[in-house]
Amino acid sequence: MTKEILIEELIAYARRFPEERSTVDRFIGFLMREARSYDRDAIGHVTASIWILDPTRSCVLLTHHKKFNQWIQLGGHADGDMNLQSVALKEGFEESGLTDIKLLSTEIFDIDIHDIPTRCATHYDVRYIAVSPTLEYSVSEESHDLRWSPLEQVHTLNKTSKSVARMVQKALPFTLLPTSGIPHEETTS
Repeated sequence: MTKEILIEELIAYARRFPEERSTVDRFIGFLMREARSYDRDAIGHVTASIWILDPTRSCVLLTHHKKFNQWIQLGGHADGDMNLQSVALKEGFEESGLTDIKLLSTEIFDIDIHDIPTRCATHYDVRYIAVSPTLEYSVSEESHDLRWSPLEQVHTLNKTSKSVARMVQKALPFTLLPTSGIPHEETTS
């Protein structure tokens, strides 16, 4: 996904979520300014995350992240890879040990821009929503723990994150869709 395609997808996202237009504008401005926006060593850089629902779509898999010491979605750095769907899925597989994760939509599910304390970087995070047909996970070195949390109880694990609360609300329509998901195919873009 080139910067131009990501900008197009962000514009489409803003049409779906007009209340987030200022965040989209800031994200697009960053992409236009920063030549190395997908590289981890740039002061600000693109990251990709994945919001993984269980087979019943009533729970989400959260990580108690070691560096951030809070319950959040799985995800990580693009490290130069412009295929953000692939990055999000890769991070999901690596951080959870789940063997089968399917995107529920190819559209951007959520975006967030956040500064990383004690690090000189701002993350421009693109998020996708997925489902896993299995529940068995393994905890990676990046996490203190993982947990399937019922959507209505996520706020008890993470009381301060507006973006996590926003993703809970955005996930609700996906709890009513058919259970198959979209198979992931490796692509280069």
